[in-house]
Amino acid sequence: MRLLNRSAGRLSQHRRGPLAGLVVLLLGLLLTGGLYTVLAPAQAQKAESDAELVAKGRELFLVGCSFCHGQNGEGISTARPGYQIGPSLVGVGAAAVDFQVGTGRMPMAQPGAQVPRKEVQYSEEEIAALAAYVASLGPGPAIPSEQDYSLEGLSEEEREEAVVRGGQIFLTNCTACHNFDGSGGAMPQGGYAPQVRGVEPKYIYEAMLTGPQAMDNFTNGNLSPEMKRDVIAYLQSLETTPEYGGFGMGGIGPVAEGLFAWLVGIGSLVGFAVWIAAHTTRTSKDKVEA
Repeated sequence: MRLLNRSAGRLSQHRRGPLAGLVVLLLGLLLTGGLYTVLAPAQAQKAESDAELVAKGRELFLVGCSFCHGQNGEGISTARPGYQIGPSLVGVGAAAVDFQVGTGRMPMAQPGAQVPRKEVQYSEEEIAALAAYVASLGPGPAIPSEQDYSLEGLSEEEREEAVVRGGQIFLTNCTACHNFDGSGGAMPQGGYAPQVRGVEPKYIYEAMLTGPQAMDNFTNGNLSPEMKRDVIAYLQSLETTPEYGGFGMGGIGPVAEGLFAWLVGIGSLVGFAVWIAAHTTRTSKDKVEA
């Protein structure tokens, strides 16, 4: 009897083994199907939303940008070698579009050595659509999030350290064009480096990331996101730093300030000395006549 019971138990276990595996398999399929049912519509909806955004961006692009950049963002060259009406936008990424259009530099009012910042022509939704379309042309830098350049969450000591590090990076890489005070400066061939003090942090980050116009681009391989954030922290600190030297003329630089000192300062002293000499000569002549 014991042998029979043991044999029956083993047989029952052997029968339960495949059955249990089948049950586990069915439960796994049901769980997978349930998760797919829950998540797949959201993913499909997001994909459809992105496609709609790209389509809207293309419509805006064809109306406002294709004349210079081509209908597919391939750029338009002129018959003169090395000159283009508009460069190719394939691979520039959404960050470049957000910077150029978000600051009003694009659409360009007229060709020139420098594209100045002006009133923005598109709404935020339209800028997002244009950026999505250009991003679909080829991989490129994405629009940074606020966490990339914000100092929120840092202690006062960490903020001060970020300002010091950012100042060192800025003085090493940026002062040759933008001035030590971030006030900008002249560039060759009629261009100029714009003022970066007081500019919105997002656009400073995007400028470093994409290198608009004559500016070099500092990818995350050259300057990490933390280093870019430190540069922004330094520029923001300049807005609250007093002019310890007195009237700083906007921090244009020592050449302009020296010229001002010669023309106004020394010029005023020379004029005052001439006035004293003339007044003294006139007084002496009146005494002699008397």
